[in-house]
Amino acid sequence: MRLIFELNQPAFMKKLFYLILLAHLIACNSNDKEHEKTPDGPKSITYSIIGTFPHDTSSYTEGLLIYKGNLYESTGDPEHTGVSRILKVDLNTGKAEIKINLNKKYFGEGIVIVNDTVYQWTYKENTGFMYSLKDFKKIGEFKYASKEGWGMTTDGKQIIATDGTSQLYYYEPGSFRLIKTQDVTEAGSLSFNLNEIEYIDGYVYANQWQGPYILKIDPNTGQIVGKANFSNLCETIKEKYPYTDAFNGIAYDSASRKIYITGKYWPELYEVQFGQ
Repeated sequence: MRLIFELNQPAFMKKLFYLILLAHLIACNSNDKEHEKTPDGPKSITYSIIGTFPHDTSSYTEGLLIYKGNLYESTGDPEHTGVSRILKVDLNTGKAEIKINLNKKYFGEGIVIVNDTVYQWTYKENTGFMYSLKDFKKIGEFKYASKEGWGMTTDGKQIIATDGTSQLYYYEPGSFRLIKTQDVTEAGSLSFNLNEIEYIDGYVYANQWQGPYILKIDPNTGQIVGKANFSNLCETIKEKYPYTDAFNGIAYDSASRKIYITGKYWPELYEVQFGQ
């Protein structure tokens, strides 16, 4: 429809025209906003605790994983022991079957195992170590591109790592050459405090430092698509065992499809099952 006004038309008709035009513009703007796409937030992930196992209360857990049916753990440099360690742990007893201590100048962080080589890096020292799986004999060292070392996992081809920010770092096993970085987002905003991680069925699961959450991340997009809230478990642990520290540690047994979680100085490790 076209509206035409002559100069001699009454003033009120001109006012009516402008009111109609203004209403039309507001309606169009409103419709545009209705069609703006906003990122969806992550779905809530339910969970059940299937089993409970003992965990060494001197372990300030930085890395946790299961490789070929065996449980491995790396620890930081806590006040309790004054030393960082790598351990092969008996799941049923919580006792170390093999362990080594790092030099006290290093604060140990996450671990990952690729092709029977154990990789462990350090917090701020920009140094990582490689060990033979059989006896934890040191076979090499590496440097890393991030400012700090936090968690590590693998998709079977690449080492995926965190540094306490919103980014995932992808490294080449062996050389530890940086392949790429990826931002992790939640509902369109950058995430934060990504810590210990585990690769499970095509997704990266991450502890969020100082929080009760495990985040499910789509590595193809960096988007957090699911979020499990372990507040009740963390509060129960803290009330019962006041000496415990942050929730941290995720391990996945791909053969049995079992998932295990724990925390720093926690006396227990739990088998959990996530809901769909």
